[in-house]
Amino acid sequence: MLLGLLEDGPRHGYELKHEYDERFGRGRSLAFGQIYATLARLLRNGLVEVDAVEAGGGPDRKRYAITDLGITDLDQWLSQPEPPAPHLQTVLFTKVALALMSGRPATELLDVQRRAHLARMRELTALKAGGDLATTLIADYALFHLEADLRWLELTAARLDKLAKEVAR
Repeated sequence: MLLGLLEDGPRHGYELKHEYDERFGRGRSLAFGQIYATLARLLRNGLVEVDAVEAGGGPDRKRYAITDLGITDLDQWLSQPEPPAPHLQTVLFTKVALALMSGRPATELLDVQRRAHLARMRELTALKAGGDLATTLIADYALFHLEADLRWLELTAARLDKLAKEVAR
């Protein structure tokens, strides 16, 4: 991600952090320490270089630029598909199974989870109403995943008796 932001031109670490937070953060901003640790690793691996050093009242401020090797790495990263998100083991399934194993009511767990999903879906729908196209697309992505989770919750609720018997074995 930092390589992609640097492709437009050299930047200081704090500029990269602010640009990330503005474009991609959506409530999950990056820590400055994470930015500078990543820049140090990219520098060590030859993917970025220090373009300029500016003296100031504190530590010198470095401006980073992407290298040709960094552009090649970015091209490779952008061309590779992301692994599909669903995993065969999830925390939610584990909670359902453990609830059943311990004799706790799994239906309550599913109901609480359903309410949490619906609340998040309302938040995302409201976000879309006042957002730009990028915000709308990101919200739609999350909404589609939440809809799939809700379908899973309904299917699991319908199969709880059968699952309880399997888990008991």
